[in-house]
Amino acid sequence: AAAGQRTRRIQLGTAVIPIGYESPFRLAEDLSLADVLSGGRLQVGLSAGTPPHAELLADLVFDGDWRGFDLSYGRIARLRDNLLGGRLGDADTVIQSPGNGQRPRLQPHAPGLADRLWYGGGSLRSVRWTGENGLNLLSGNIVSGEGTDDFVTAQRTLIREYRRLIGADRPARVALGRVVVPFDSADRATRECYRVYAAARHERTLRPHGERRTLFAPDLVGDAQRILDGLRADAAVGEVTELRVELPYEFDRRDYEQVLHDVAHTVAPALGWRPPPA
Repeated sequence: AAAGQRTRRIQLGTAVIPIGYESPFRLAEDLSLADVLSGGRLQVGLSAGTPPHAELLADLVFDGDWRGFDLSYGRIARLRDNLLGGRLGDADTVIQSPGNGQRPRLQPHAPGLADRLWYGGGSLRSVRWTGENGLNLLSGNIVSGEGTDDFVTAQRTLIREYRRLIGADRPARVALGRVVVPFDSADRATRECYRVYAAARHERTLRPHGERRTLFAPDLVGDAQRILDGLRADAAVGEVTELRVELPYEFDRRDYEQVLHDVAHTVAPALGWRPPPA
């Protein structure tokens, strides 16, 4: 809400809200309010499943035995139904207040917000649910290796399966995430820190991990030309028109400002991006 009052053009998003800890009705109220305050600029990313640290936190969040609750896709479907803004009760249901009578529904109503819901899908099961239920798809730098050890092959399979299932009357919006760290305007010491960071994470990209055969995409670190070459050679990137630049968790604010500056002034324009007019 605060960011919405201090900006005019930038889209404001979440990637992602674990739905397990949320009330589908109360969260819908909060998201609708933020969307109305920002003039319809909210993009909402969601994930399902048992929420993180449930053994530690869930007894503090829920009344009753949370192990029997529906923490899966159905919770997201309830959220979307609430955002659609349908009237509550039957045609004769009216809520009376002093000087006022009205048909009840979730307030405030944010038209179009239900079409700006995204699901973070990393497996065939999750992208199938996303496509069948008409949500937009977020796909990042972590996927399940189902039938392949190659990250790009696995991710292309997920994107194509999603597009096969999404309704013909629904635009198939897929936003692909990559960790992108250009260092054209960074000093020598900062460049070296970035290289060390990427080298420490490279080993995980060489094989599947765990029962889910989790695959990781390599980080793109270097000058703008190196990053552009990497993105253009990435067949999964070639499948989409929306690229999410993901930032490392461990950097300082000055590093983030430098990375975003270089993305906006060197990488993104070379890929065809232009800032919207003021």
